Amino acid sequence: MKEIHCKMFGHDYNISRNVTYHVKEYTCSKCNKQLTTGVSGELVTLTPKFKEINDVLERIHAKRNKKKSREKILFENLLIFKH
Repeated sequence: MKEIHCKMFGHDYNISRNVTYHVKEYTCSKCNKQLTTGVSGELVTLTPKFKEINDVLERIHAKRNKKKSREKILFENLLIFKH
């Protein structure tokens, strides 16, 4: 029944996971079909290979953002001058 709705009216995709700023995972709220952002920005079916790639991308992205936030705090503290 759910597949019939998607065939007639199309999928209703919602963001299920933000991997990076540009890469996201989507899930249809009706039939639970999963998609992700591909190499050139198009939506592709979320296969186990893409799931693994997204996991690695998310870890790298989190580490990089954590490092940048530490550096930003460090530099903000260095540039404060009190008279």
